[in-house]
Amino acid sequence: MRARLLLFLWLLPAALPAAAEPDLLAALRGFRSEAPPDWSYVQATSDGQRSVEERHDATRPNFRRWSLLRKDGREPTAAELAEYRDTRSRRSRGGTAPRLAEQIDPAEAQVVAEGNERVTYRCRLRPAEAGDRTADFLQATLVVHRPSRTIEAITLENDAPFRPALGIRINKLRTRLTFSLPTAERPSLPQTVQTSVRGDAYWFKSLDADLQVTFSRYEPYPRTPGP
Repeated sequence: MRARLLLFLWLLPAALPAAAEPDLLAALRGFRSEAPPDWSYVQATSDGQRSVEERHDATRPNFRRWSLLRKDGREPTAAELAEYRDTRSRRSRGGTAPRLAEQIDPAEAQVVAEGNERVTYRCRLRPAEAGDRTADFLQATLVVHRPSRTIEAITLENDAPFRPALGIRINKLRTRLTFSLPTAERPSLPQTVQTSVRGDAYWFKSLDADLQVTFSRYEPYPRTPGP
């Protein structure tokens, strides 16, 4: 249950209405919340008690690109490495994230802050799939870098307590994703994902949880040969 509530992420360009803000439309068209598959990087995940540090190696075949570097702040044991390899060999980690750009509805976006280079929009969310009752209670706040027409940050949060399913009450849900600005050498890339949930199930089981994901050590592939 907690895992499903924490996974309010990710991507893919979508068809967008022409009447919306042009800077927002352009940023959403080029938006990708996952790292490109041809980039290697390190992903560190922590819930405050447990942590995992993994490496995605774009030079390796699919289903073999992920490796476990550290677990709970230490070197993983041989048994943990074997279990990790067995689990990751059964499925790919790419292309499975929710399509966040398709959920963001820019048709009635509101400008809530504006500067010389950045503008902040607030939008409603469309349901991710049939039967999705969570999107109705969430709003998205997007920070767009105007010169590059790039999304620098997205915050998803509820504006009132809600019940996404029978017996489940969410008092506060907040997910914030941040991205680097593109340069001549690299595209916009994910930097952090922070999620916080406060709620309960059937009035006695706490659903309180926090999760932080940090991305680092990006390397493109294929790499440019040296001189």
